[in-house]
Amino acid sequence: MAYRRAELTALRHGALRLLILVVSASGLMVAACGKRGDPVPPRDRVSQKATISGFQRGNRIRIDWKMPQKNAGKGSIMNIDRIDIYRLAEPVTSSQALSEAEFASRAQTIATLRINDDDFGGKTLSYDDSIEFSSQGVRLRYAVRFANAAGQKAAFSNFLLIEPDRRVANVPVDLRAVVSQESVQLAWTAPSSNIDGSSPASILGYNIYRTSSASVPAKLLNRSPVVNTSFDDEYFEFGKKYLYFVRAVSIGTKAEPVESLESNIVEIAPKDTFAPTPPSAITIAAAPANIAIFFAINPEKDIVGYRIYRSTDPSLEQNKWELVSPDPLRTNTFQDRRVESGKTYFYYIVAIDNAGNISAPSVVVSDTAP
Repeated sequence: MAYRRAELTALRHGALRLLILVVSASGLMVAACGKRGDPVPPRDRVSQKATISGFQRGNRIRIDWKMPQKNAGKGSIMNIDRIDIYRLAEPVTSSQALSEAEFASRAQTIATLRINDDDFGGKTLSYDDSIEFSSQGVRLRYAVRFANAAGQKAAFSNFLLIEPDRRVANVPVDLRAVVSQESVQLAWTAPSSNIDGSSPASILGYNIYRTSSASVPAKLLNRSPVVNTSFDDEYFEFGKKYLYFVRAVSIGTKAEPVESLESNIVEIAPKDTFAPTPPSAITIAAAPANIAIFFAINPEKDIVGYRIYRSTDPSLEQNKWELVSPDPLRTNTFQDRRVESGKTYFYYIVAIDNAGNISAPSVVVSDTAP
């Protein structure tokens, strides 16, 4: 009986050791294989996703998007090599909700733009899509997405939905410029029809733009559309180069202003060849050993000073009169202290601008020193 109890105990100890070995082996297998977690969805090979905006201008749709601050670098699967631009024409009555999968199956790739390193840094890039009008109204849905050299693509951008307006005026023509002392005078010819061929042209007014270079964005010069076909740019500087163009402004279907394409570009570098007006309103007063002269300040903005000439012989040619103010006067008063009692002195004044232009002589004034 004691023998059987000892045998049973030994069997139990053997089974326990076997169980420990099995558990240990299982643990080693688990450690070797690793623990399985929750499934992770695959990541885009190109992670950047663009955000686009846009508007109609004439018969074109302008699409804008901001580039990422930096690219991943050549050879990387995250490197952006190009951007694909998509367009879908759909009835205006169709639902605005559309899945990316359905858009991808129905949209056309209308352009592929190659990207280089200079395009990054948060720059805004753009694309102009020329449109043609059909007999029925359509809504255009745009999207873009980045792709790498291997053809792997990021997700679509947001959708841009635009209903093009056919009643937009055509381009103003024959823009021309004439320079005067006060302004650059612009004039142009109004368009006679709209972009769909209908007439008369739907014109609310005109926007006038100016820039110093084709690489610099143009600045709008007027606060509200100009109703005439002319405009005076009074805020210019002689000696600088300017480029001008004009766009007609129409009222769109949603009561929003829609611009035409730009007119011809006029390049001009105004030169100041305009003499100031002669000084006016001159008064003269004589006192012992002094004759004082006063006059009105010239209206021109670029006057740098005045010169005063005198003579005791009014019949002498004026180009032979004595210059009594060698340095141009910065003020509109002058004291002539080199006079002799009992003599009569005659004076005239000229104005000088910063381009060296000299006005015609003023009227002659005179007085006798007491």
